[in-house]
This record gives sequence, C-alpha cells and structure tokens, in this order.
Amino acid sequence: MRSQTLIIMVKEPRPGRVKTRLGRDIGMVGAAWWFRHQSAALIRRLRDPRWQIVLSVAPDREGMESRCWPADLARIPQGRGDLGQRMARAMGCIPLGRVCLVGADIPGLSRWHIARAFAALGSDDVVFGPAEDGGFWLVGVRHGGAVPSGLFKDVRWSGEHTLSDAVAANGGQRVALVDRLRDVDVAEDLPAALRIGGPRHF
Repeated sequence: MRSQTLIIMVKEPRPGRVKTRLGRDIGMVGAAWWFRHQSAALIRRLRDPRWQIVLSVAPDREGMESRCWPADLARIPQGRGDLGQRMARAMGCIPLGRVCLVGADIPGLSRWHIARAFAALGSDDVVFGPAEDGGFWLVGVRHGGAVPSGLFKDVRWSGEHTLSDAVAANGGQRVALVDRLRDVDVAEDLPAALRIGGPRHF
C-alpha cells in the first residue's frame, strides 16, 4: 500500500480563540472546553495503522508546544494566510503518497469515513467530503508533494458555495465526493452532528 497521511487541523483551545461562533451561543469557555474534548476524542478515534496522523497546529508557537494533544504525533505549524492557503501548505508538507486533511470539529467522523476517502484517491486526483452547510469537512489529494496549484482558487469560504467553488477550481482534475457529514459551528449543529454518519467500522 502506498503511504497515506491524515492531517488533522487543530487550534489551541483557549476561550475566545477557538470556535468563536459556537462561543457566542454557549459561552467562550464552554466552546473551548467542547473543542478540547472533541479534538482529543477525534484523534483517538482516527488512529489507524493504515495511515499516519500529522497535526496541523495553530497558533504556530503555542500549538507546537501545547500539551493538549498526544506528544507522539508529528506536528506542523499552520502558518499565515486564509484557510485555503493553510490547508494547501499543510498538504504540500507531505512529500509522498495520498494525503487527506480534516478539521477537528466533526463529531460523526470515524475511521470508516477516512478509509473511504483514501480509497477514492486510488482512481481520482482530489477528494472532498461534503458538509451539510455547503462547505466540506475533508479534502484529499493523490500526491501530497504535488498539490494542484488551483486547488482552492477563488473559493468563497464559510458559505453555501464553498464546496461548489472548490470543485469548480479543480475542473482539470478527477474529483470524487464521499460521505456528507456535519461540522459544528453553532449550538444547533451539536445534536445533528452526532446523528449524521454515526460510527461505522471498516
């Protein structure tokens, strides 16, 4: 099997600096507490011998030194730029094999979903996991060291057009779509995210 790397984007769980939209609903301390425990549970759940996990951390210095996440996992700083620039930079740091990247705010995400995304890269160049809000919870590329230059060109972030913009930007690539999941941005997302795509094993 070719090398497979799963990148998980995480942010230091400090009140007012993480999940601020959720924080406006349940309080900044509560949102930071939720993200800390959600990200820890997700990392535990997604460990699998079929791929290696790398954490893409922010802020750069605090994230590289943080004790919130397992010390045995490799870390890379997210660096500056918009979300697309930071995701492309993270995937470009992986020189060989298939690379998938996810956020840490997806309660329904399991190893089964990740395995499906990696399998899609056996025949396609790019894979996206559609989100319920019009964005995407996963992006993956067949060759990490050769991230397509237009992967996130002209994408309107954090809106209903995010996924369609990203797919259109990759018109010259073979693009696959996998399972639809829900990430958590506001309080009303919490119960629905736990129902959608419940845990399955693969």
